Amino acid sequence: MKLRHLYLLLCIFGLLLPYWQFVPWTLAHGLNMTLFVHELFANRIGGFFGLDVLVSAVVLCVFVATEGRRLGMRSRWLPILAILFVGVSLGLPLFLYLREIELERTAA
Repeated sequence: MKLRHLYLLLCIFGLLLPYWQFVPWTLAHGLNMTLFVHELFANRIGGFFGLDVLVSAVVLCVFVATEGRRLGMRSRWLPILAILFVGVSLGLPLFLYLREIELERTAA
């Protein structure tokens, strides 16, 4: 199995697993962002994970922008959208997948 195929598989997990939790919550509460933030930070451990993911998302956006520019990747905007609409769990493997394709293309 090529590394890019593993990254693609991780993209699928990175999309399905978070939405497995988010979709039922959204169906029950709608897009109530006030409630979402309240429940995310309902206790210190939730706040820990929430802030960890937010910081990771910012770091990943910077990495995608700089590394994508360095490699001349044309679709570096796609992982940014994935981070915004799903999260780091999709954005990181998607960027690594696209990066692997770009590295293979330039090596050929």
